Amino acid sequence: MGNRNYILTKDAAARKLHRMALELAEQLNGDEAPVIILGIRNSGMVIADKIAEHLKKYISNNIQTASISLDKVSPKEVTVSEVIDFTGLHVVIADDVTNSGRTLLFGLKPLLNFHPKTIQTLVLVERMHKMFPVKPDYVGLSVSTTLQDHIQVEVKDGEVEGAYIS
Repeated sequence: MGNRNYILTKDAAARKLHRMALELAEQLNGDEAPVIILGIRNSGMVIADKIAEHLKKYISNNIQTASISLDKVSPKEVTVSEVIDFTGLHVVIADDVTNSGRTLLFGLKPLLNFHPKTIQTLVLVERMHKMFPVKPDYVGLSVSTTLQDHIQVEVKDGEVEGAYIS
C-alpha cells in the first residue's frame, strides 16, 4: 500500500459497502418499486455496481445501475448513460467521496423532469465541508479533514482497493 495515509483498506471498504447495502435494503423492505442506482462516473459507478450486487441478495425489487457523467469542477452538463423514465422508481445516487455536496446536488439534475418515488444518496467517504444542502443518506466513513486534504478512492478492475488522504 506504499507510503500513503490510508483511511480504508480493501477489506474495510468491502464491509462498509455491504453495510450500506443492508441499510438500503432495510429502508426499501416491503416496497416492490424498481430501484435504479446511478453511479457518478468512474469510482461512483464501481460503488453503484457493488451496492447493487449486495442489494440483490436482500430484496426482490428489480435493480438496475446506470452512470451519471458530469464535470465535477464545472457541472453545467449532466448526462445519464441511458434514457430512463425515473417516475415511480427508487433512485439512489452513489459516489466515492463527498466534499461540498456539489457533485451530489448536480447529480440530481437529470431527475428534475420526473417524479421518482424516492431519491437517496450514498457515498463511501464523507468529508465535513458542506457548501451545498446535500447530506448523504448512506455513508461508509465520515472523515474530518482540512480543506487542503484530498481523499482518493482507489479502484482497480471493478473493485475498491482502498481510500487514502493526500
